[in-house]
Amino acid sequence: MASTNPHKPNVIFILSDDQGAWAMGCAGNWEILTPNLDRIASEGMRFTNFFCASPVCSPARASLLTGRIPSQHGIHDWIRAGNRGPESIEYLSGQLTYTEVLAEQGYVCGLSGKWHLGNSPKSQKGFTDWFVHLLGGSDYYGAPMLRNGQEYEEPAYVTDVITDEALQMLDRYAQDGRPFYLGVHYTAPHSPWNREQHPEEIWALYEDCPFESVPEEPIHPWQANTAPFGEGERRKELLRGYFTAITAMDRGIGRILEKLDRLGLRENTLLIFTSDNGMNMGHHGIWGKGNGTFPQNMFDTSVKVPFLISQPGRITQGAVCDELVSAYDFMPTLLDYVGADYRHSPDLPGRSFAALLNGKPAEEGRFVVVHDEYGPVRMVRTKEWKYVHRYPYGPHELYNLVADPDERVNRISDPACESIRAELKSRLENWFVRYADPALDGTHEPVTGKGQLTWAGPRGKGAKAYADDLELVSPHRSESSVPPLPIPLVSRTASSPSTSLPPYGG
Repeated sequence: MASTNPHKPNVIFILSDDQGAWAMGCAGNWEILTPNLDRIASEGMRFTNFFCASPVCSPARASLLTGRIPSQHGIHDWIRAGNRGPESIEYLSGQLTYTEVLAEQGYVCGLSGKWHLGNSPKSQKGFTDWFVHLLGGSDYYGAPMLRNGQEYEEPAYVTDVITDEALQMLDRYAQDGRPFYLGVHYTAPHSPWNREQHPEEIWALYEDCPFESVPEEPIHPWQANTAPFGEGERRKELLRGYFTAITAMDRGIGRILEKLDRLGLRENTLLIFTSDNGMNMGHHGIWGKGNGTFPQNMFDTSVKVPFLISQPGRITQGAVCDELVSAYDFMPTLLDYVGADYRHSPDLPGRSFAALLNGKPAEEGRFVVVHDEYGPVRMVRTKEWKYVHRYPYGPHELYNLVADPDERVNRISDPACESIRAELKSRLENWFVRYADPALDGTHEPVTGKGQLTWAGPRGKGAKAYADDLELVSPHRSESSVPPLPIPLVSRTASSPSTSLPPYGG
């Protein structure tokens, strides 16, 4: 059967879509129902400071797979073009992923769910089983899916279908003599969040929920039309849909746990849960992730994601780790943990944190800073401070996360903070000079959050790489609150519909 060696375990990697680190019961949210995620946390380790490499889906997913930052792999926004048809683009072509390493070393690899890294009909990167979403986002009923390379419209609830397919793969792998890697990539809890999109029995669970676990604030003046947003009753409807999508996904995760138990594979399987990027559901007055505003934002609610990891007998149970780790650390950590014969390239920024999984203390100075980027917006964060730099014009931000954990007071112009600002700016610039590929550097072209159209940099041969059909929702953008912008923008009121954007970006 599948691997029975706990030191060369099977791997199940569960990836959600647009789930903030705050959106789990085990993370302290007393309203959301996530009993199976809470079980994984209780049987393993929960990281409180795990950061995506970019607060939007496609670049974040590419960084998880490759260990590269966006300015090394060249995906800087969600993939808007190149997913299908004669114009398909394999955005990760020529870039090594950890799934390829695992496949080369005897793992059978399967994927059920969201790919969203280009040329969706083609099985790529070491996967032999390939059941994926055609685009990356859609309605929950009638989703465009690919089975055996053929497009079809799935009439059932897509969260359940992704789970069903994963369970069938598990049954096959249990009879195989090889260890397996199974990626279960849900589209949940990405929008849409309206009632008819989700199972009524789960929607009903939140009938009387006041949603006090989520702050209620005025719409941010930089709010963009990249996600549904609202106030009052509309706010409650959207939160109800978001919570419902997570609980429905959690139900599917419970079925996977039950299957592992029935097959007798739990102790020999490394189970990982995380999300591609964070999510604001009214936090800071923003609805959306990094591209929920323009200019893009780097609030912790956008860049911090859940990370749970469990294998009975090997990983400390019920532990919580507060070290700063990033998606670009994931590839070396996974390959280190499973004992893969692999030498991590010094050109990649990530470092293995596998030692932390056994309760060992971090080496002094090892996990003290993380970096993030979204096109021309870059962040450096320590446990105490965060600095955000927007090329070329700003505005820039500086937050003392000890005194101001909710990032309310921008200290960028405070003379008392000038030395720390200069130190962090220097640290950020030197880090990107060390690791960014000049041909793929995200500061070279404007990224609005409306999607990537083709290769970035010279590989795109001068073609327009990013869409720029940007609208902002606030009709009252003051001179003091908004910097000079490099492209023309069309303001609209918060109640008017958006007509310029395909409905499911990122």
